[in-house]
Amino acid sequence: MDTLIIEKIRKEIENFEHTGDVEKVGRVVRVGDGVAEIEGLEQAIMSEMVLFDDATSSRLEDAMEKSDALYGLVLNLEEDSVKVAVLGDVAQVHEGMLVKSTGRVLSIPVGDELLGRVVNTLAEPLDGKGAITTKQYAPIEREAYGVLDRKSVGTPLHTGIKAIDSMVPIGRGQRELIIGDRSTGKTTIAIDTILNQKNEPNETRPICIYVAVGQKESKTARIVAQLEEAGAMEYTIVVSAPASAPAALQFLAPFAGAAIGEYFMDSGRDALVIYDDLSKQAVAYRQLSLLLRRPPGREAYPGDIFYLHSRLLERAAKLNDEKGGGSLTALPVIETQEGDVSSYIPTNVISITDGQIFLDANLFNKGTRPAIDVGNSVSRVGSSAQTKAMKAVGGSIRIELAQFRELEAFMQFAQDLDEATKKRIDSGRRMTELLKQRNGEPLAFQNQVVSIYAGINGLFADVAVENVTRAERAWLEYVDGQHNALLQAIAETGKLEDSTTEGLDAAMESFKAAHAELFTTSE
Repeated sequence: MDTLIIEKIRKEIENFEHTGDVEKVGRVVRVGDGVAEIEGLEQAIMSEMVLFDDATSSRLEDAMEKSDALYGLVLNLEEDSVKVAVLGDVAQVHEGMLVKSTGRVLSIPVGDELLGRVVNTLAEPLDGKGAITTKQYAPIEREAYGVLDRKSVGTPLHTGIKAIDSMVPIGRGQRELIIGDRSTGKTTIAIDTILNQKNEPNETRPICIYVAVGQKESKTARIVAQLEEAGAMEYTIVVSAPASAPAALQFLAPFAGAAIGEYFMDSGRDALVIYDDLSKQAVAYRQLSLLLRRPPGREAYPGDIFYLHSRLLERAAKLNDEKGGGSLTALPVIETQEGDVSSYIPTNVISITDGQIFLDANLFNKGTRPAIDVGNSVSRVGSSAQTKAMKAVGGSIRIELAQFRELEAFMQFAQDLDEATKKRIDSGRRMTELLKQRNGEPLAFQNQVVSIYAGINGLFADVAVENVTRAERAWLEYVDGQHNALLQAIAETGKLEDSTTEGLDAAMESFKAAHAELFTTSE
Protein backbone atom coordinates (compact mmCIF):
# COMPACT_ATOMS: atom_id res chain seq x y z
CA MET A 1 0.00 0.00 0.00
CA ASP A 2 2.75 2.42 0.98
CA THR A 3 4.59 1.60 -2.27
CA LEU A 4 1.53 2.50 -4.37
CA ILE A 5 1.12 5.86 -2.57
CA ILE A 6 4.80 6.69 -3.06
CA GLU A 7 4.55 5.77 -6.78
CA LYS A 8 1.43 7.96 -7.16
CA ILE A 9 3.15 10.95 -5.50
CA ARG A 10 6.22 10.47 -7.73
CA LYS A 11 4.05 10.55 -10.87
CA GLU A 12 2.25 13.67 -9.65
CA ILE A 13 5.61 15.41 -9.09
CA GLU A 14 6.75 14.41 -12.60
CA ASN A 15 3.50 15.74 -14.09
CA PHE A 16 3.89 18.98 -12.13
CA GLU A 17 7.48 19.42 -13.37
CA HIS A 18 6.33 18.73 -16.94
CA THR A 19 3.55 21.29 -16.79
CA GLY A 20 6.04 23.75 -15.25
CA ASP A 21 7.80 23.85 -18.63
CA VAL A 22 4.86 25.87 -19.93
CA GLU A 23 6.37 28.84 -18.14
CA LYS A 24 9.40 28.48 -20.45
CA VAL A 25 7.30 28.97 -23.58
CA GLY A 26 5.72 32.27 -24.58
CA ARG A 27 3.85 33.75 -27.49
CA VAL A 28 4.50 36.90 -29.51
CA VAL A 29 1.73 39.46 -28.94
CA ARG A 30 3.28 42.42 -30.74
CA VAL A 31 6.25 42.93 -33.08
CA GLY A 32 7.71 45.91 -34.90
CA ASP A 33 10.98 47.80 -35.52
CA GLY A 34 13.09 44.83 -34.48
CA VAL A 35 11.44 44.45 -31.05
CA ALA A 36 8.98 41.69 -30.09
CA GLU A 37 6.71 41.76 -27.03
CA ILE A 38 6.15 38.29 -25.58
CA GLU A 39 3.68 37.02 -23.01
CA GLY A 40 4.17 33.83 -21.02
CA LEU A 41 7.91 33.76 -20.39
CA GLU A 42 7.50 34.15 -16.64
CA GLN A 43 10.91 32.64 -15.85
CA ALA A 44 12.88 34.74 -18.34
CA ILE A 45 16.09 36.35 -17.14
CA MET A 46 17.85 39.50 -18.34
CA SER A 47 20.11 39.06 -21.43
CA GLU A 48 18.77 35.53 -21.98
CA MET A 49 18.62 34.03 -25.46
CA VAL A 50 15.16 33.01 -26.59
CA LEU A 51 14.30 31.00 -29.70
CA PHE A 52 11.54 31.95 -32.12
CA ASP A 53 10.05 28.66 -33.32
CA ASP A 54 6.71 27.67 -34.84
CA ALA A 55 7.26 23.92 -34.50
CA THR A 56 5.49 23.12 -31.21
CA SER A 57 6.47 19.44 -31.15
CA SER A 58 10.23 19.78 -31.77
CA ARG A 59 12.69 19.54 -28.91
CA LEU A 60 14.47 22.75 -27.94
CA GLU A 61 17.91 21.26 -28.72
CA ASP A 62 16.79 20.21 -32.21
CA ALA A 63 15.34 23.64 -32.94
CA MET A 64 18.54 25.39 -31.75
CA GLU A 65 20.69 23.29 -34.08
CA LYS A 66 18.83 24.46 -37.19
CA SER A 67 21.03 26.58 -39.47
CA ASP A 68 18.24 29.15 -39.85
CA ALA A 69 17.35 29.32 -36.13
CA LEU A 70 16.18 32.81 -35.19
CA TYR A 71 17.09 34.15 -31.75
CA GLY A 72 16.07 37.07 -29.62
CA LEU A 73 17.67 38.79 -26.64
CA VAL A 74 15.65 39.61 -23.54
CA LEU A 75 16.21 43.30 -22.73
CA ASN A 76 13.10 44.35 -20.78
CA LEU A 77 11.43 42.41 -17.95
CA GLU A 78 7.97 43.87 -17.40
CA GLU A 79 5.05 42.91 -15.16
CA ASP A 80 2.99 41.05 -17.77
CA SER A 81 5.45 40.51 -20.60
CA VAL A 82 9.05 40.66 -21.73
CA LYS A 83 10.46 42.69 -24.60
CA VAL A 84 12.97 41.02 -26.84
CA ALA A 85 15.35 42.39 -29.51
CA VAL A 86 15.16 40.18 -32.60
CA LEU A 87 18.67 39.07 -33.63
CA GLY A 88 18.01 38.60 -37.32
CA ASP A 89 15.28 39.04 -39.90
CA VAL A 90 12.31 40.53 -38.04
CA ALA A 91 10.08 39.74 -41.03
CA GLN A 92 10.10 36.08 -39.95
CA VAL A 93 8.47 36.98 -36.61
CA HIS A 94 4.69 37.29 -36.46
CA GLU A 95 1.99 37.59 -33.83
CA GLY A 96 1.07 34.30 -32.20
CA MET A 97 4.53 32.77 -32.89
CA LEU A 98 5.91 30.52 -30.16
CA VAL A 99 9.02 31.63 -28.29
CA LYS A 100 11.08 29.18 -26.25
CA SER A 101 13.39 30.00 -23.36
CA THR A 102 16.89 28.56 -23.83
CA GLY A 103 17.95 29.09 -20.21
CA ARG A 104 21.32 30.60 -21.15
CA VAL A 105 22.66 34.08 -21.73
CA LEU A 106 23.60 35.05 -25.26
CA SER A 107 26.75 33.11 -26.22
CA ILE A 108 28.85 32.91 -29.37
CA PRO A 109 31.45 30.42 -30.66
CA VAL A 110 35.07 31.37 -29.93
CA GLY A 111 38.45 29.81 -30.64
CA ASP A 112 41.42 29.73 -33.00
CA GLU A 113 39.08 28.51 -35.74
CA LEU A 114 37.87 32.12 -36.12
CA LEU A 115 41.32 33.38 -37.20
CA GLY A 116 41.29 34.77 -40.72
CA ARG A 117 37.51 34.84 -40.84
CA VAL A 118 34.87 37.54 -41.31
CA VAL A 119 31.89 36.90 -39.04
CA ASN A 120 28.72 38.64 -37.89
CA THR A 121 27.76 39.53 -34.30
CA LEU A 122 26.73 35.91 -33.58
CA ALA A 123 30.09 34.67 -34.98
CA GLU A 124 28.39 33.21 -38.04
CA PRO A 125 30.63 33.29 -41.16
CA LEU A 126 30.11 36.03 -43.75
CA ASP A 127 33.12 35.26 -45.97
CA GLY A 128 31.84 32.16 -47.78
CA LYS A 129 34.72 30.02 -46.48
CA GLY A 130 32.50 27.39 -44.88
CA ALA A 131 31.21 26.74 -41.37
CA ILE A 132 33.20 27.51 -38.23
CA THR A 133 33.74 24.17 -36.47
CA THR A 134 34.66 25.26 -32.95
CA LYS A 135 32.64 23.74 -30.10
CA GLN A 136 33.74 26.37 -27.55
CA TYR A 137 31.22 29.04 -26.60
CA ALA A 138 31.60 32.18 -24.52
CA PRO A 139 28.93 34.52 -23.12
CA ILE A 140 28.80 37.75 -25.08
CA GLU A 141 28.72 39.68 -21.79
CA ARG A 142 30.51 38.78 -18.60
CA GLU A 143 31.90 40.51 -15.55
CA ALA A 144 35.30 42.11 -16.04
CA TYR A 145 38.33 40.86 -14.12
CA GLY A 146 38.82 42.43 -10.70
CA VAL A 147 41.76 44.51 -9.53
CA LEU A 148 43.51 41.57 -7.83
CA ASP A 149 43.50 39.56 -11.06
CA ARG A 150 45.34 42.29 -12.97
CA LYS A 151 48.82 43.75 -13.04
CA SER A 152 50.09 47.10 -14.26
CA VAL A 153 50.56 47.68 -17.97
CA GLY A 154 54.23 47.57 -18.94
CA THR A 155 54.60 45.83 -22.31
CA PRO A 156 54.35 48.08 -25.38
CA LEU A 157 51.88 47.50 -28.19
CA HIS A 158 53.68 48.98 -31.19
CA THR A 159 51.37 50.66 -33.69
CA GLY A 160 54.06 51.25 -36.30
CA ILE A 161 53.14 54.95 -36.31
CA LYS A 162 56.05 57.16 -35.21
CA ALA A 163 53.90 59.94 -33.74
CA ILE A 164 52.01 57.47 -31.51
CA ASP A 165 54.81 55.14 -30.42
CA SER A 166 57.07 58.07 -29.53
CA MET A 167 54.57 60.50 -27.92
CA VAL A 168 51.35 58.62 -27.04
CA PRO A 169 52.55 55.05 -26.35
CA ILE A 170 50.03 52.23 -25.99
CA GLY A 171 50.61 49.29 -23.64
CA ARG A 172 49.18 45.79 -23.84
CA GLY A 173 46.07 45.77 -21.67
CA GLN A 174 45.42 49.50 -22.08
CA ARG A 175 42.30 51.28 -23.39
CA GLU A 176 43.33 54.09 -25.72
CA LEU A 177 40.63 56.14 -27.43
CA ILE A 178 41.01 57.25 -31.06
CA ILE A 179 38.84 60.35 -31.45
CA GLY A 180 38.28 62.91 -34.19
CA ASP A 181 35.93 64.22 -36.85
CA ARG A 182 34.74 62.19 -39.79
CA SER A 183 37.43 61.41 -42.40
CA THR A 184 40.44 62.42 -40.31
CA GLY A 185 42.18 59.01 -40.40
CA LYS A 186 40.81 57.20 -37.33
CA THR A 187 40.28 53.87 -39.10
CA THR A 188 43.65 54.23 -40.85
CA ILE A 189 45.45 54.33 -37.49
CA ALA A 190 43.56 51.22 -36.35
CA ILE A 191 44.30 49.26 -39.55
CA ASP A 192 47.97 50.32 -39.59
CA THR A 193 48.24 49.01 -36.02
CA ILE A 194 46.94 45.62 -37.19
CA LEU A 195 49.33 45.64 -40.18
CA ASN A 196 52.29 46.49 -37.94
CA GLN A 197 51.82 43.34 -35.83
CA LYS A 198 53.38 41.53 -38.80
CA ASN A 199 56.67 43.08 -37.57
CA GLU A 200 56.29 41.46 -34.14
CA PRO A 201 57.76 37.99 -33.37
CA ASN A 202 55.28 35.15 -33.90
CA GLU A 203 55.33 34.08 -30.25
CA THR A 204 54.43 37.55 -28.92
CA ARG A 205 52.26 38.75 -31.81
CA PRO A 206 48.81 39.81 -30.54
CA ILE A 207 45.66 38.40 -32.11
CA CYS A 208 43.73 41.32 -33.68
CA ILE A 209 39.94 41.64 -33.70
CA TYR A 210 38.47 44.44 -35.83
CA VAL A 211 34.82 45.20 -35.02
CA ALA A 212 33.06 47.24 -37.73
CA VAL A 213 29.87 48.79 -36.30
CA GLY A 214 27.45 50.61 -38.60
CA GLN A 215 29.99 50.84 -41.44
CA LYS A 216 29.29 50.49 -45.14
CA GLU A 217 29.82 46.90 -46.22
CA SER A 218 31.99 48.16 -49.09
CA LYS A 219 34.35 49.82 -46.58
CA THR A 220 34.63 46.63 -44.51
CA ALA A 221 35.27 44.60 -47.69
CA ARG A 222 38.03 47.05 -48.68
CA ILE A 223 39.66 46.70 -45.23
CA VAL A 224 39.51 42.89 -45.40
CA ALA A 225 41.10 42.99 -48.87
CA GLN A 226 43.88 45.26 -47.56
CA LEU A 227 44.56 42.92 -44.62
CA GLU A 228 44.59 39.85 -46.87
CA GLU A 229 46.96 41.51 -49.34
CA ALA A 230 49.37 42.34 -46.52
CA GLY A 231 49.13 38.82 -45.06
CA ALA A 232 47.60 40.15 -41.83
CA MET A 233 44.36 38.14 -41.92
CA GLU A 234 46.20 35.08 -40.59
CA TYR A 235 46.19 36.68 -37.11
CA THR A 236 43.04 38.81 -37.52
CA ILE A 237 39.30 38.30 -37.00
CA VAL A 238 36.78 40.77 -38.48
CA VAL A 239 33.38 41.15 -36.81
CA SER A 240 30.97 43.02 -39.07
CA ALA A 241 27.65 44.58 -38.06
CA PRO A 242 26.99 46.86 -41.05
CA ALA A 243 24.62 49.81 -41.23
CA SER A 244 22.05 47.48 -42.84
CA ALA A 245 22.07 45.11 -39.82
CA PRO A 246 19.38 45.38 -37.12
CA ALA A 247 20.13 47.86 -34.31
CA ALA A 248 20.39 44.97 -31.82
CA LEU A 249 23.25 43.35 -33.75
CA GLN A 250 25.07 46.69 -34.08
CA PHE A 251 24.82 47.33 -30.35
CA LEU A 252 26.03 43.80 -29.48
CA ALA A 253 28.91 43.61 -32.00
CA PRO A 254 31.56 45.23 -29.72
CA PHE A 255 30.62 42.79 -26.94
CA ALA A 256 31.10 39.92 -29.40
CA GLY A 257 34.56 41.27 -30.24
CA ALA A 258 35.41 41.49 -26.52
CA ALA A 259 34.23 37.89 -25.93
CA ILE A 260 36.41 36.61 -28.78
CA GLY A 261 39.39 38.62 -27.46
CA GLU A 262 38.88 37.30 -23.93
CA TYR A 263 39.25 33.72 -25.20
CA PHE A 264 42.81 34.53 -26.29
CA MET A 265 43.53 36.54 -23.14
CA ASP A 266 42.34 33.68 -20.93
CA SER A 267 44.65 31.29 -22.79
CA GLY A 268 47.66 33.46 -21.82
CA ARG A 269 48.01 35.27 -25.16
CA ASP A 270 47.77 38.92 -26.12
CA ALA A 271 44.80 40.27 -28.08
CA LEU A 272 43.92 43.65 -29.55
CA VAL A 273 40.30 44.60 -30.20
CA ILE A 274 39.32 47.69 -32.20
CA TYR A 275 35.78 49.04 -31.87
CA ASP A 276 35.07 51.11 -35.00
CA ASP A 277 33.12 52.92 -33.85
CA LEU A 278 31.35 53.31 -30.50
CA SER A 279 29.46 56.43 -31.67
CA LYS A 280 27.44 54.23 -34.02
CA GLN A 281 27.01 51.62 -31.29
CA ALA A 282 25.60 54.34 -29.00
CA VAL A 283 23.16 55.44 -31.72
CA ALA A 284 22.01 51.81 -32.21
CA TYR A 285 21.55 51.42 -28.44
CA ARG A 286 19.61 54.69 -28.27
CA GLN A 287 17.34 53.50 -31.09
CA LEU A 288 16.74 50.18 -29.34
CA SER A 289 16.17 51.83 -25.95
CA LEU A 290 13.56 54.22 -27.32
CA LEU A 291 11.74 51.30 -28.96
CA LEU A 292 11.81 49.54 -25.58
CA ARG A 293 10.18 52.65 -24.02
CA ARG A 294 13.15 53.46 -21.80
CA PRO A 295 13.09 57.13 -20.79
CA PRO A 296 15.45 59.34 -22.82
CA GLY A 297 17.87 61.71 -21.11
CA ARG A 298 20.65 63.95 -22.36
CA GLU A 299 20.78 64.09 -26.19
CA ALA A 300 17.96 61.47 -26.15
CA TYR A 301 20.34 58.78 -24.88
CA PRO A 302 19.12 56.56 -22.03
CA GLY A 303 20.78 57.05 -18.65
CA ASP A 304 22.63 53.71 -18.81
CA ILE A 305 24.58 54.58 -21.98
CA PHE A 306 27.64 55.24 -19.77
CA TYR A 307 27.28 51.77 -18.25
CA LEU A 308 27.06 50.30 -21.76
CA HIS A 309 30.52 51.59 -22.68
CA SER A 310 32.12 51.21 -19.25
CA ARG A 311 31.25 47.52 -18.89
CA LEU A 312 32.58 46.94 -22.41
CA LEU A 313 35.89 48.77 -21.99
CA GLU A 314 36.52 47.49 -18.45
CA ARG A 315 37.01 44.06 -19.99
CA ALA A 316 40.37 45.20 -21.37
CA ALA A 317 43.05 44.03 -18.94
CA LYS A 318 46.60 42.84 -18.39
CA LEU A 319 46.23 39.70 -16.28
CA ASN A 320 48.68 38.72 -13.57
CA ASP A 321 50.88 35.62 -13.83
CA GLU A 322 48.50 33.48 -11.76
CA LYS A 323 45.80 34.11 -14.37
CA GLY A 324 48.14 33.32 -17.26
CA GLY A 325 49.56 36.78 -18.01
CA GLY A 326 47.41 37.36 -21.10
CA SER A 327 46.14 40.77 -22.14
CA LEU A 328 43.28 42.40 -24.01
CA THR A 329 44.01 45.87 -25.41
CA ALA A 330 41.07 48.03 -26.52
CA LEU A 331 41.22 50.78 -29.16
CA PRO A 332 37.73 52.30 -29.22
CA VAL A 333 36.97 54.85 -31.94
CA ILE A 334 34.67 57.85 -31.40
CA GLU A 335 33.54 60.29 -34.08
CA THR A 336 33.13 63.94 -33.06
CA GLN A 337 31.15 66.73 -34.70
CA GLU A 338 33.27 69.78 -35.59
CA GLY A 339 35.90 68.72 -33.04
CA ASP A 340 33.46 68.96 -30.13
CA VAL A 341 34.87 66.62 -27.47
CA SER A 342 32.50 68.04 -24.82
CA SER A 343 29.37 66.31 -26.14
CA TYR A 344 27.82 63.39 -24.28
CA ILE A 345 29.34 60.24 -25.82
CA PRO A 346 32.93 61.62 -26.29
CA THR A 347 33.11 62.81 -22.65
CA ASN A 348 31.77 59.46 -21.46
CA VAL A 349 34.35 57.41 -23.32
CA ILE A 350 37.23 59.81 -22.54
CA SER A 351 36.50 59.32 -18.82
CA ILE A 352 36.50 55.52 -19.18
CA THR A 353 39.70 55.12 -21.23
CA ASP A 354 43.40 55.46 -20.28
CA GLY A 355 44.08 58.28 -22.71
CA GLN A 356 43.16 59.45 -26.18
CA ILE A 357 44.69 60.05 -29.59
CA PHE A 358 42.99 63.20 -30.87
CA LEU A 359 42.95 63.76 -34.63
CA ASP A 360 42.60 67.37 -35.73
CA ALA A 361 40.70 68.15 -38.96
CA ASN A 362 42.75 71.35 -39.48
CA LEU A 363 46.05 69.43 -39.33
CA PHE A 364 44.59 66.80 -41.66
CA ASN A 365 43.59 69.46 -44.19
CA LYS A 366 47.09 70.98 -44.02
CA GLY A 367 48.54 67.63 -45.11
CA THR A 368 49.80 66.38 -41.73
CA ARG A 369 49.12 62.62 -41.77
CA PRO A 370 48.46 61.19 -39.25
CA ALA A 371 46.80 64.39 -38.02
CA ILE A 372 47.57 63.86 -34.33
CA ASP A 373 47.05 66.90 -32.10
CA VAL A 374 49.94 66.58 -29.64
CA GLY A 375 48.42 68.98 -27.11
CA ASN A 376 45.12 67.10 -26.75
CA SER A 377 46.52 63.57 -27.06
CA VAL A 378 47.67 61.73 -23.97
CA SER A 379 48.49 58.25 -22.71
CA ARG A 380 47.91 57.78 -18.99
CA VAL A 381 50.16 54.71 -19.04
CA GLY A 382 52.93 56.87 -20.48
CA SER A 383 56.55 55.83 -20.83
CA SER A 384 56.02 52.62 -18.83
CA ALA A 385 54.59 51.25 -22.10
CA GLN A 386 57.71 52.16 -24.09
CA THR A 387 60.95 50.32 -24.70
CA LYS A 388 64.06 52.01 -23.35
CA ALA A 389 65.25 52.81 -26.87
CA MET A 390 62.01 54.63 -27.77
CA LYS A 391 61.98 56.40 -24.41
CA ALA A 392 65.51 57.65 -25.06
CA VAL A 393 64.73 59.16 -28.46
CA GLY A 394 61.10 60.18 -27.99
CA GLY A 395 61.30 62.06 -24.69
CA SER A 396 61.93 65.53 -26.12
CA ILE A 397 59.71 65.35 -29.22
CA ARG A 398 56.41 66.06 -27.49
CA ILE A 399 57.61 69.28 -25.80
CA GLU A 400 59.37 70.44 -28.98
CA LEU A 401 56.25 69.95 -31.12
CA ALA A 402 53.94 71.58 -28.57
CA GLN A 403 56.24 74.64 -28.44
CA PHE A 404 56.41 74.70 -32.24
CA ARG A 405 52.59 74.75 -32.54
CA GLU A 406 52.44 77.77 -30.19
CA LEU A 407 55.22 79.59 -32.04
CA GLU A 408 53.62 78.79 -35.39
CA ALA A 409 50.37 80.44 -34.26
CA PHE A 410 52.30 83.44 -32.88
CA MET A 411 54.34 83.74 -36.08
CA GLN A 412 51.24 84.76 -38.07
CA PHE A 413 51.22 88.11 -36.22
CA ALA A 414 54.96 88.71 -35.73
CA GLN A 415 57.00 90.66 -38.25
CA ASP A 416 60.58 89.99 -37.12
CA LEU A 417 61.74 86.89 -35.27
CA ASP A 418 65.02 86.45 -33.42
CA GLU A 419 67.45 83.75 -34.50
CA ALA A 420 66.63 81.36 -31.61
CA THR A 421 62.91 81.47 -32.44
CA LYS A 422 63.57 80.97 -36.16
CA LYS A 423 65.78 77.98 -35.35
CA ARG A 424 63.12 76.44 -33.15
CA ILE A 425 60.44 76.93 -35.83
CA ASP A 426 62.68 75.37 -38.51
CA SER A 427 63.38 72.41 -36.22
CA GLY A 428 59.66 72.01 -35.49
CA ARG A 429 58.79 72.02 -39.18
CA ARG A 430 61.34 69.31 -39.90
CA MET A 431 60.16 67.20 -36.97
CA THR A 432 56.55 67.54 -38.19
CA GLU A 433 57.66 66.33 -41.63
CA LEU A 434 59.64 63.48 -40.08
CA LEU A 435 56.58 62.21 -38.21
CA LYS A 436 54.44 62.09 -41.36
CA GLN A 437 53.62 58.61 -42.63
CA ARG A 438 51.80 57.14 -45.59
CA ASN A 439 48.67 55.03 -45.13
CA GLY A 440 49.31 51.33 -44.85
CA GLU A 441 53.07 51.72 -44.25
CA PRO A 442 53.69 51.12 -40.53
CA LEU A 443 57.35 51.12 -39.44
CA ALA A 444 58.94 48.42 -37.33
CA PHE A 445 59.94 49.62 -33.85
CA GLN A 446 63.71 49.58 -34.56
CA ASN A 447 63.24 51.59 -37.78
CA GLN A 448 61.23 54.21 -35.87
CA VAL A 449 64.02 54.54 -33.30
CA VAL A 450 66.67 54.98 -36.01
CA SER A 451 64.52 57.55 -37.83
CA ILE A 452 63.75 59.65 -34.74
CA TYR A 453 67.34 59.38 -33.45
CA ALA A 454 68.55 60.91 -36.71
CA GLY A 455 65.91 63.65 -36.47
CA ILE A 456 66.75 64.77 -32.93
CA ASN A 457 70.49 64.61 -33.60
CA GLY A 458 70.36 67.03 -36.51
CA LEU A 459 70.75 64.74 -39.53
CA PHE A 460 67.97 66.58 -41.38
CA ALA A 461 68.86 70.10 -40.16
CA ASP A 462 70.41 70.97 -43.54
CA VAL A 463 67.69 69.29 -45.60
CA ALA A 464 64.96 71.44 -47.17
CA VAL A 465 61.67 70.94 -45.30
CA GLU A 466 59.92 69.56 -48.38
CA ASN A 467 62.69 66.94 -48.81
CA VAL A 468 62.72 65.60 -45.22
CA THR A 469 60.39 62.67 -46.00
CA ARG A 470 62.54 61.65 -49.00
CA ALA A 471 65.73 62.01 -46.96
CA GLU A 472 64.26 59.88 -44.14
CA ARG A 473 63.33 57.12 -46.58
CA ALA A 474 66.86 57.18 -48.04
CA TRP A 475 68.33 57.08 -44.50
CA LEU A 476 66.29 54.03 -43.50
CA GLU A 477 67.21 52.22 -46.72
CA TYR A 478 70.88 53.07 -46.11
CA VAL A 479 70.86 51.76 -42.52
CA ASP A 480 68.97 48.63 -43.53
CA GLY A 481 71.42 47.89 -46.33
CA GLN A 482 74.76 49.03 -44.85
CA HIS A 483 74.28 48.85 -41.06
CA ASN A 484 71.64 46.16 -40.53
CA ALA A 485 73.43 44.96 -37.39
CA LEU A 486 72.44 48.22 -35.65
CA LEU A 487 68.76 47.56 -36.37
CA GLN A 488 69.09 43.99 -35.12
CA ALA A 489 70.76 45.16 -31.90
CA ILE A 490 67.91 47.61 -31.17
CA ALA A 491 65.26 44.98 -31.99
CA GLU A 492 66.84 42.33 -29.76
CA THR A 493 67.72 44.44 -26.71
CA GLY A 494 65.07 47.17 -26.91
CA LYS A 495 67.81 49.59 -25.82
CA LEU A 496 70.18 52.14 -27.31
CA GLU A 497 73.54 50.89 -26.07
CA ASP A 498 76.60 53.14 -26.28
CA SER A 499 78.01 51.00 -29.06
CA THR A 500 74.72 51.36 -31.00
CA THR A 501 74.64 55.16 -30.70
CA GLU A 502 78.29 55.35 -31.77
CA GLY A 503 77.47 53.20 -34.77
CA LEU A 504 74.46 55.40 -35.65
CA ASP A 505 76.56 58.59 -35.36
CA ALA A 506 79.18 57.12 -37.70
CA ALA A 507 76.44 55.94 -40.09
CA MET A 508 74.95 59.47 -40.18
CA GLU A 509 78.31 60.93 -41.20
CA SER A 510 78.82 58.40 -43.98
CA PHE A 511 75.19 58.87 -45.10
CA LYS A 512 75.74 62.63 -45.45
CA ALA A 513 78.82 61.99 -47.58
CA ALA A 514 77.00 59.47 -49.78
CA HIS A 515 73.85 61.62 -50.26
CA ALA A 516 75.30 65.13 -50.49
CA GLU A 517 72.57 66.17 -52.95
CA LEU A 518 69.94 66.00 -50.16
CA PHE A 519 71.78 68.38 -47.84
CA THR A 520 71.28 71.68 -49.63
CA THR A 521 68.51 73.69 -47.99
CA SER A 522 66.35 75.97 -50.10
CA GLU A 523 65.96 78.44 -47.24
